[in-house]
Amino acid sequence: MSQRFSVNLKLHLRVISVATILALTWPFAATAQVTAFKQAVAEAAAQDTDIAAFYRANDFDPIWTGSSSDDKARRQALLDAVVTANAHGLPAGRYDATMLKTKMQGATDPRARGHVEVELSKVFLQFARDIQTGILTPSRIDSEIKRTVPLRNGTSYLAALTTSSPAAFFKALPPQSPEYARLMKEKRVLEMRLAQGGWGPKVNADSLKPGQTGNAVVALRNRLILMGYLGRTAQAGFDAQMQAAVQSFQQDNGLSADGVAGAVTMAEINRDVEDRLASVIVAMERERWINLPEGLGERHIKVNLTDFSAKIYDDDKLTFETRSVIGADQGDRRSPEFSDVMEFMVINPSWYVPRSIVTKEYLPKLKSNRNAVSHLIITDRNGRQINRGSVNFSAYNARNFPFSMRQPPSSTNALGLVKFMFPNKYNIYLHDTPSKSLFDRESRAFSHGCIRLQQPFEFAYALLAKQTSDPQGLFHSRLNGGKEQRVTLDEPVPVHLIYRTAITKAKGGLEYRRDVYGRDARIWGALRNAGVALRAVQG
Repeated sequence: MSQRFSVNLKLHLRVISVATILALTWPFAATAQVTAFKQAVAEAAAQDTDIAAFYRANDFDPIWTGSSSDDKARRQALLDAVVTANAHGLPAGRYDATMLKTKMQGATDPRARGHVEVELSKVFLQFARDIQTGILTPSRIDSEIKRTVPLRNGTSYLAALTTSSPAAFFKALPPQSPEYARLMKEKRVLEMRLAQGGWGPKVNADSLKPGQTGNAVVALRNRLILMGYLGRTAQAGFDAQMQAAVQSFQQDNGLSADGVAGAVTMAEINRDVEDRLASVIVAMERERWINLPEGLGERHIKVNLTDFSAKIYDDDKLTFETRSVIGADQGDRRSPEFSDVMEFMVINPSWYVPRSIVTKEYLPKLKSNRNAVSHLIITDRNGRQINRGSVNFSAYNARNFPFSMRQPPSSTNALGLVKFMFPNKYNIYLHDTPSKSLFDRESRAFSHGCIRLQQPFEFAYALLAKQTSDPQGLFHSRLNGGKEQRVTLDEPVPVHLIYRTAITKAKGGLEYRRDVYGRDARIWGALRNAGVALRAVQG
């Protein structure tokens, strides 16, 4: 055998040997890789109950890091979605697309891929929850925000994603309301205005009125132009055109539209773009808090506390509105925020005085004069009227006072002639009032928490129109009897007590209201602490 033949034979045998070994060991190597990946997924997912439950049910298979077209589509959809975080007023740093790409590129072995798999699921869940139901827990910001946010289960998010078109799934996550879409649009308009320097110098004047001239009037003119209330003009005086612009501004800010830039109007005109942009971002967060799976209701009632209004909507169209009075900005009198369902109205209601009012306001008066608040009936635990002359009121305090107080039906009853009930543990409802003059005020925060209506009869007619051809006749037939009457709504109506300082207009633009209770300022502070930032963008 030649030397050359011997060498070739040895090489041939070596190749056969390696090929045979690889053929025999490949299934085990592949299995080892799969096992390492799944172990890594199980370990990384163990810290999150929802993620762990999903992967257990999914046999720890990948949904992001696999080589299938579905995995690739989900990865791309997630990366495309998180880069929109700023547009939604979310803390973009929580879902850093560049960081995610770097981690995916660095995952070169099964265990690393397993950890990245779970990392992607964590980012996905964080983003999905934030954009759908909000970044914050409302009650932690203000105890009077009683709203229960409609949180979704994390496992259900992951399961739904795997059975959906990824792009369509992400598109459906944010609130689908027209208000949210318009807020996003107006947010960008303000961001572009911020990039252009805002609305110019502030107006250095306490007040301005028609007929005046000077530098302050010019500054007012320039701000009104940049805000879109006044066309381009070189007019240096406070003329009729500027007065009309001021009136439009006042209407959009819930102010008396007299065309005079008084102290309150001037303060609003001098607000920075940053202030308004923050209000819009807060409104977007608030819109996520009421992103209910079932929606707000085909017919629903909105009471915007900052707007001092109550409105009825049918199929998202405003069908009735009236002015309202809300809780005073003091102690426990502020109106809370929550949603419930209106079930009935009470015509010719009695007023059962809340315990807090009885002990804090009326008991001290009775101690001084047992005949005080004579329009109220004092009753015992069984509802029987007691004789005031037989009671030593000075012997009682807020804790041991054993009596209740009630005002019978009358035109002077504190609840007026009708109240609208959506039974709730906060004892809040909508009602009439004999104190009609308060509705002429610009700011109307005076009640003990309940919502007073300027046009309660018309409000009742609008509600009853769904169940009778003669709502006015039905209402007055019960009213004229003088006795307390309960009228049940055939179709209960969802009621939403909301608080918005930035409100969109259907045809474009924004309206603003003052932060009556300071709640939006607290929410913005919390959003900023969570990483939400104002930004200026070029058009």
